[in-house]
Amino acid sequence: MEPLHDLTIKKFHEGLLSEEFSALEVTQAYFARIKEKDSEIGAYLSLAEKSALREAEAADLAVAKDEPIDDLAGVPLAVKDCILVKDLPATAASKILEHYIASYDATAIKKLRAAGAVFLGKTNMDEFAMGGSTENSAFKITRNPHDLERVPGGSSGGSAAAIAAHLAVAALGSDTGGSIREPASFCGVVGLKPTYGAVSRSGLMAMTSSLDQIGPIAKTVEDAAIIFKTISGQDPLDATSVAAPYGESLTHPDLQKIREFTVGIPDEYFIEGISPEVSRAVESAMEKIKGLGLRLKKISLPHTRYALSTYYIIVPAEVSSNLARFDGIRYGGTMAPTERAKTNLSDLYLKTRGEGFGAEAKRRIILGTYVLSSGYYDAYYEKAQRVRQLIADDFKQAFESVDVILTPVVPTPAFKIGERTADPLTMYLSDIFTIPVNLAGLPGISIPTKKNLAPHELPINFQLIGKKWHEADILGIGQFYEKID
Repeated sequence: MEPLHDLTIKKFHEGLLSEEFSALEVTQAYFARIKEKDSEIGAYLSLAEKSALREAEAADLAVAKDEPIDDLAGVPLAVKDCILVKDLPATAASKILEHYIASYDATAIKKLRAAGAVFLGKTNMDEFAMGGSTENSAFKITRNPHDLERVPGGSSGGSAAAIAAHLAVAALGSDTGGSIREPASFCGVVGLKPTYGAVSRSGLMAMTSSLDQIGPIAKTVEDAAIIFKTISGQDPLDATSVAAPYGESLTHPDLQKIREFTVGIPDEYFIEGISPEVSRAVESAMEKIKGLGLRLKKISLPHTRYALSTYYIIVPAEVSSNLARFDGIRYGGTMAPTERAKTNLSDLYLKTRGEGFGAEAKRRIILGTYVLSSGYYDAYYEKAQRVRQLIADDFKQAFESVDVILTPVVPTPAFKIGERTADPLTMYLSDIFTIPVNLAGLPGISIPTKKNLAPHELPINFQLIGKKWHEADILGIGQFYEKID
């Protein structure tokens, strides 16, 4: 059987069709590896062994009957714990949802299930996707497989760590301000944040509804493209979703067309504060892309400097609204039913939310309630939305002269566990290069600058940003980059 660390979606599919292995054998091998390795990494919050084995057997039966199967049939996947998978826990890494079991599949899960994918379990994350290190989980800290003393990034840290540690073939994450791309960089895997509206948000626990997007985390850009092609599309359950005409270009890029691209390099993303390792790695990636025949051009995105402050007004405001539903009555809670019945409503809210939410969730709820309050809405939230439009306009103007934009993903490699927990502002700065993409609703992908790392070398990724609905452009460049690396 192909070693697990070599298994990509494409290799798995080929091996399954050639009967080199069965989906059941591979799924069992992944569970064995999870039981052996995950105690030190902490990527998973819960496993779904019984249902996963049934799903794998269904894929094997289709192969045995010589039925046509999808590229994702039998592929073992991990799922971030804020994405609903029917009959599996969905805690969003919060005590307030510790006992909640999902009653339906997210639309992205429905599409993967229809393709025959296997769901191994739910992965750890920052509580309600609030954080950049997966240290904000109510249940455990996830560790970076490349250095167990370092964070895997966040908030989709469990999904990224699972792929880096070969505990799944690929995974789903969600990205509000960098939560797919940052952990992909820290763990040295690929992470795609799609255009806002490209993937249905139905069944994704809402954190910031105007920014959240589900996307893939994978070993290769090609794998990310396969998953994205499957989960994208319009959904009547999500009014913001769009039927974009992607076609075959996602998984079959045209090198000749790509060689005619101009790549924008924004001055505002190459600033003081970037570590020398990141600068060197990203400059090396730029040279390799030039080697493909693409032209590099300096551009300016002048309102980038306001992105972080804009984001941290909009996000808490929407968090305050979205998390109001967790009141201790619906979705379970921290109190026993008998105790809950004896408690008045005000005390129930105070006790449930006081005990159920962690420090970062409370911080954002309080900030958001403040900026939305009477007398402050215009001064903060409305002004932030105006600046958000200016940031989007910068990108629109830049894309008049370039096809894609290349930047770092984060200013530094993965930092040590505990290093930034006492200083939220320093933690927030990790997302300085990813946040503008979400504010503008654009697609962005995080790609390792190189595949083979030296001993004790930490991964570093670069980011490609595309025009709306042009995931094919950034996925295409990424697939050709992988071939030359």
